Amino acid sequence: MIGKDGEQLGILDTRKAIDLAQGLGLDLVAMSITSDPPVCRIMDYGKYKYQQKKKAQEAKKNQVIVEVKEIQLRPKTDLHDIDHKAKSVIGFLEEGDKAKVSVFFRGREMEHVHMGWDTLREFAVKLNDKAILETPPRLEGKRLSCIFAPIPKGKKMNPGHLVESMPRTPPPRRNSGAPYGGGYHAPSQQPQAQPAAVAPTQSSSDGAEKA
Repeated sequence: MIGKDGEQLGILDTRKAIDLAQGLGLDLVAMSITSDPPVCRIMDYGKYKYQQKKKAQEAKKNQVIVEVKEIQLRPKTDLHDIDHKAKSVIGFLEEGDKAKVSVFFRGREMEHVHMGWDTLREFAVKLNDKAILETPPRLEGKRLSCIFAPIPKGKKMNPGHLVESMPRTPPPRRNSGAPYGGGYHAPSQQPQAQPAAVAPTQSSSDGAEKA
């Protein structure tokens, strides 16, 4: 058993331990009931709970929670809208959050995925080096996305670093071997060589071949 000031009181009978705590106007709290014998402590349980709650609040206050905000674009989003949404992303970054910028395609727009890459690159220009590229553009289904993150504190970046970090051209498709934006190109088929014609042999009236 542990006293109110943390001193060791040894092993006490349960009834005696309760009487001792009540005599001090405090509580007898089981700290470890799985040990043999169980460990108990004399304390003000209400004050103990308040202190634990206070510690949890302080830990939560010091904890940095980073959110990922998403901005949606279209392949033909005009420059005015790109500029407006880029300002929103800069606001997210200044608050310590990240931004996922996605370009959505519909139908036949998938044949011109390169337009989405151009849109993301233009978006990076509008961010004016106020972010770093955490995740490069990646095509997932009909969505082309990348993630921008705040520049780490104290880290100096070169002018134009963000645009330079953006890939200039999309990678080739894995399945067809055709570049993004070019649609599906079936493998070219070479015409098969035809066997050369063989001149028929001429035979004499008696069945012998003539030279």
